[in-house]
Amino acid sequence: MSVRIRHTVKMGLALLALAALSACGQGGGQAQGGAPQAPQVTVSAPVQKVVREWDEYTGRFVAVDRVEIRARVSGYLNSIHFKDGDIVYKGDLLFVIDPRPYEAALAASRARLQQAQSQLQLANRELQRAENLRRTQAVSEAVLDERLQQVRAAQGAVLEAEAAVRADELNVEFTQVKAPVTGRISQRLVSVGNLVSGGQASSTLLTTIVSLDPIHFVFNADQQAYLRYVRLSQTGDRASSREVANPVVLALPGETDFPHVGRMDFVDNEIDFSTGTIRGRAVFNNPNMVFTPGLFARLRLVGREEYPALLLPDSAIGTDQARRFVYVIGEGNVPQYRPVTLGPIIDGLRVVREGLQPTDKVVTAGLQRIRPNAPVTPVDAPIQTQTAAVETTAPAAEGSR
Repeated sequence: MSVRIRHTVKMGLALLALAALSACGQGGGQAQGGAPQAPQVTVSAPVQKVVREWDEYTGRFVAVDRVEIRARVSGYLNSIHFKDGDIVYKGDLLFVIDPRPYEAALAASRARLQQAQSQLQLANRELQRAENLRRTQAVSEAVLDERLQQVRAAQGAVLEAEAAVRADELNVEFTQVKAPVTGRISQRLVSVGNLVSGGQASSTLLTTIVSLDPIHFVFNADQQAYLRYVRLSQTGDRASSREVANPVVLALPGETDFPHVGRMDFVDNEIDFSTGTIRGRAVFNNPNMVFTPGLFARLRLVGREEYPALLLPDSAIGTDQARRFVYVIGEGNVPQYRPVTLGPIIDGLRVVREGLQPTDKVVTAGLQRIRPNAPVTPVDAPIQTQTAAVETTAPAAEGSR
């Protein structure tokens, strides 16, 4: 029994020793540090860069010229000289209306002109005879006045006949309907053999033509943006698009960048009462005919000229209800709450307008580990920037401008 007791005692002592060693191993880290280690966060200095801001709008293309092709004379349609959807050029023949009735009317007008000219010649000869006879007192003064009146009447008849000839010549010319502008033509709306009416507002619509090069792009800006542009113009930070052809860039659906460059050429004279927006218009060259009226696209307009700015990634920016803030490393590595005013995104980074200094160390990763008045372990890491072929900007959140 004594041997078993001694064996049991030894086993108990061994277990106690193991338990003590385990306790020492678990508590050794805290004993060495004296306190729990502060959480690590990534900190960075804001990027300093000269930027140009762009404001983004959605709009659509419209033709510089859109013409409804209508007949200017009535008659039966003889022939059509284009293919639906073709590019036509100014002066190209499109339709021919039966010219024979108008050619006959022109011939009659020319005959009346010849008759009036003959009457004028006769009246002039009669006047000359009366003047010769008047010198010998062979005719009275009244006869001379009568001959003079006949000459003037004949001159008026000639002028009237000449005007009729010109009108009939125009009618014959109008039987050939030609393209008034260069552009893409729509489908024919009337077939050969149909009677078309012309010369009135309700004349038969034959087709339409829209010009393509150059082409307009229209968009609407809200009154807040309009007032901002006005104030920037007054302070000299950005010229008004009414006075200067400010540059614009455009992206078609499916394009991630903005490769198409144009310029502003019009700002409307009033804000729309129903929408509270004002219309702007840009113009683009379109030599390849890629842009077409009605196509929607995204446009970026210069919102502010170049200026030095501080930029941060959006991961460094926190939200406190309507307020935006960042954490700046202060004395003792304690993060300090710093409200900021934000601008747009440029090259993947957010512009910080107010609340930040170039020398500040901002927490860019690990915001969820920060506790009030608790120190952290900052780890420096530079902010990665993107290089864009064209400076681009998404609009800032409401209230952050």
